[in-house]
Amino acid sequence: MTRKQGNLLFRFKSIRGTMIFFFSMIITIALMVFFIISLSYTKETITQNSKNYTMQLMEQVNGDIDSYIEYMENIARLISANKDVIDYLYDENSSKEEAEQIKERVVTQFQTISDAREDIYNIAVLGDNGRNVINNGKDELNPYADLNEMEWYVKARESKDVAILSSSHVQNVIKDDYKWVVTLSCGIQNPNTGKIEGVLFVDLNYSAINNLCEGISLGSKGYVFIVDSQGRIVYHPRQTLLYSGLKNEKVEEVLQGNQTNFTTSEGDESKLYTVFQSEKTGWTVVGVAYLSELMAGREKTQLAYLMTALFLILISGIIAIILSSEITKPLKELASSMKAVQEGHFEHAEIQVLEKNEIGMLSNSFNIMTQKIKELMEEIVREQKAKRKSELRALQSQINPHFLYNTLDSIIWMSESGKNQEVVLMTASLARLFRQSISNEDEIVSIRSELEYTKSYLTIQKMRYKDKLEFEFDVEEAIQEETIVKLVLQPLVENAIYHGIKYKEGKGFIKITGHREQNDIIISIEDNGKGMSAEELSHIFEKKNNARGSKVGVNNVNNRLKLYYGSHYGLKYDSKMNDKTIVEVRIPVTDGGDKDHEK
Repeated sequence: MTRKQGNLLFRFKSIRGTMIFFFSMIITIALMVFFIISLSYTKETITQNSKNYTMQLMEQVNGDIDSYIEYMENIARLISANKDVIDYLYDENSSKEEAEQIKERVVTQFQTISDAREDIYNIAVLGDNGRNVINNGKDELNPYADLNEMEWYVKARESKDVAILSSSHVQNVIKDDYKWVVTLSCGIQNPNTGKIEGVLFVDLNYSAINNLCEGISLGSKGYVFIVDSQGRIVYHPRQTLLYSGLKNEKVEEVLQGNQTNFTTSEGDESKLYTVFQSEKTGWTVVGVAYLSELMAGREKTQLAYLMTALFLILISGIIAIILSSEITKPLKELASSMKAVQEGHFEHAEIQVLEKNEIGMLSNSFNIMTQKIKELMEEIVREQKAKRKSELRALQSQINPHFLYNTLDSIIWMSESGKNQEVVLMTASLARLFRQSISNEDEIVSIRSELEYTKSYLTIQKMRYKDKLEFEFDVEEAIQEETIVKLVLQPLVENAIYHGIKYKEGKGFIKITGHREQNDIIISIEDNGKGMSAEELSHIFEKKNNARGSKVGVNNVNNRLKLYYGSHYGLKYDSKMNDKTIVEVRIPVTDGGDKDHEK
């Protein structure tokens, strides 16, 4: 099959020249339009849009925080007005048992609120009379803490019906508990005296505030922080760096204005501060955005430019696709032919050369190369087939003449002794052995056939060695119809007899087992002969001339298995001196196989 090359556009002598001309022209036009449009936009417009956007975000954060604090204030008011809380603190007529019951109800209420709100660290009510309930009722007051020195406590005692919100601080009222918190507190009035004689406080962690602030996007480096009316930090994502002096904020500038913006000049670290103050909490929410990122995001204000750029990109893309398709068409033809060669389809690989540029010369060279490769591969295949057939014939003729002479002598001796049944059995086994070895020229046979061949060989050897040799077959019926390379087991059994069992005192035993292991078949031949040393085992596959040629057979078997099935398959030996030797044959499952199989 012949493939044609063609090019509908101008036929340059150089493909490289064609690509440089057309793509340079497209890129130049696109860049000119890009620079003309980009010059029409200014830094001032981008900055102003960024300020407006950031101010809207800060207003949103402030509203969310106000709603959150108002919600927490409502919780505090409900607790402070709770009858059980007031009865426990101020009902002096209740018995100790009744007081404990009331306390349990208060603790249950505290636990319910704490379990529902992950942002609450502590809930406590403190009475001037010494009665108090803290969290689960088991926590205690810090004996070294002076409540009258704590600003939030003093303000709560002085206020009525107003919740006091502190800045961030380390709470040390509770024994062995020191956490950074924001405290919401209010006074609790004694109904008997009409005076504030107790305080409720709720310690809030930063989870809710942190979630509100981190949900605002001010670029990859921008952030939000909160200060109170006195300039103290309520929340900052890098609070640890602030208190350690490694970072500073423009707090004074923040407190000078209301709902304003200002920028800092710090080179690449210049920032835009956006300030929004809450009338409810007195806190000031500050958004910090880096000008470098705002400038990088100016695409939001350049819609016209983007639309124009997208249009140009689309047109350029269409033209580029058409041009590249025409220019690279010969290359695609060549790549397709190379893929055909890679898959071994040489009959579909030839290219008809119509042009005289670089691709034409390359295609011509490719045609010459593929033709030579095809001829070489055909020659290699012929040589490999001849080699395998030669090796198989050599292995078939490997049955030692001494084995044949000794077998015939045994038949004569048994005949003279009147052992007719033994003569018949040995003669029949010898006939089957030669018929299967010589008459069948197939390189691939069934495992059942290979086992029968090996059994005939072992039957003869057993009769020759009389009581010195026993054997056993234990091969799964399910694998016997699978296929295997011919003459694999008999050379291994012969090796076991002549190099293992022959030198053993007492009866020798050979066991052949076979089973399936996932996608592989394992056939093992085990003998109880003299075994091999580690040194002998390491050289088992080395091809050495031997009087009986059995080790040559082992090497031949291993090489043929790897040739047919791949390097993962073949023989594996395991042996111990004066104990036993096991050789494992591993081949793949072929589901019945194909006797014409060739690698």
